[in-house]
Amino acid sequence: MFKAADRAASSDRASVLTPDVDPTESATPAEPGAPTPDIERTADAATDHHRRSTAITILALLALLYTLYFARDFLIPIVYAVLLNFLLSPAIRALARWRIPPSLGAAALVLALLAAIGGATYGLAGPAQRWAASAPETLTRAESKLHHLIRPMQQVSSQVEQAAGAVGTTTGGKSPPQVVVAAGPSVSSRIFGTTEKLVAAILEIVILLYFLLAGGDLFLQKLIKVLPHFSDKLKAVEIARATEAAVSAFLTTALMVNVVEGTVVALALWWIGLPNAPLWGVCVALLEFVPYLGAAMAVVILGLAGLTTFDSVGHALLAPGAFLLINLVQANVVSPLLLGHRLTLNPVAIFVGLTFFFWIWGVPGAFLAVPVLATFKIFCDHIGSLAAVGEFLGQRDENERRVVVRVAPRPAVAGEQPLAAGSKRTPSVHAVSDKP
Repeated sequence: MFKAADRAASSDRASVLTPDVDPTESATPAEPGAPTPDIERTADAATDHHRRSTAITILALLALLYTLYFARDFLIPIVYAVLLNFLLSPAIRALARWRIPPSLGAAALVLALLAAIGGATYGLAGPAQRWAASAPETLTRAESKLHHLIRPMQQVSSQVEQAAGAVGTTTGGKSPPQVVVAAGPSVSSRIFGTTEKLVAAILEIVILLYFLLAGGDLFLQKLIKVLPHFSDKLKAVEIARATEAAVSAFLTTALMVNVVEGTVVALALWWIGLPNAPLWGVCVALLEFVPYLGAAMAVVILGLAGLTTFDSVGHALLAPGAFLLINLVQANVVSPLLLGHRLTLNPVAIFVGLTFFFWIWGVPGAFLAVPVLATFKIFCDHIGSLAAVGEFLGQRDENERRVVVRVAPRPAVAGEQPLAAGSKRTPSVHAVSDKP
């Protein structure tokens, strides 16, 4: 030990923690008859990256999940701002062609966006407040109209309660255990806390969106500057431009489809005589950003609104029925036609992504699930090493040849020697298409 310390102290290395290996030393067994250690194999195992990649990948995924969950208040506004930057970047470049500086164009776009959102909120605040004020009476009327459907469930519930009471009396007449309910925060404190967080998130989104739009290609220029090779610079510019164009096209198309669907639903509801048709149209446009769950919530909300407005149940069901018809046309005809195969996601990826983001980030994550998944798919499509991931996230291409692999025994060839007992020929693989 002292010799090793003396050698380390007298060496020219920068750190005494650097391992000191003497190549003249020989490895001898610890016990007589034990196998001789193979230092080369030990070194290869210690430096083998493949053996450590699985454990490191699992730890990195767990760290990413924990980071996404605990940093949600910080990350959600950033993701919203980045997606809005993808959506509005083409408008900034269009204004730049008219000699308008990016900083001025970004300010104009952000102010126009705030004015549009503020105007729509102000116009719909009155109908929304009136509907919220009459919500208890609305639910009571809806329940009375559906009483003949709810009555069997109420009878079953009462019978279960009676059976539970009878079981309690036969067990010795013991008094039921007392349940202590801890007092939670008041309604005013919850509303104030939620409002405070919402205002802070909106301010963060607006400020960050302005800086992203005003900065333009700042981060792309920095990336090009640090890349060492000219070919890498060209590839980075190509990937960035193609990805930005595809993401912007997807977000613009999805936004316009949802707005048009909300408008058509509002016109249909106005035609059947449902009050506050613009309010329901805006609700439908917003809920359509949440796949599956948004449509289900829209059906429930429109059903309740119809039951409280019309006398007959059949007339009341026209509201959710009209929405379902319009939604089916939008989901199966309009969206695939406008988005195409490259920008559409398969239902499994959408459902898993929706569940994941709702679990991680709650309701804001449900609204972000599809845009984030689509953006990630577009990135994968434009990066060669991630192309397989993008293919798995995408929808099936009806024009491609779907192949079913069948393994069958290979038939005997003329002149081939007969097989011995118990042996098998090499199987052959046949590709069969499901199309004529």
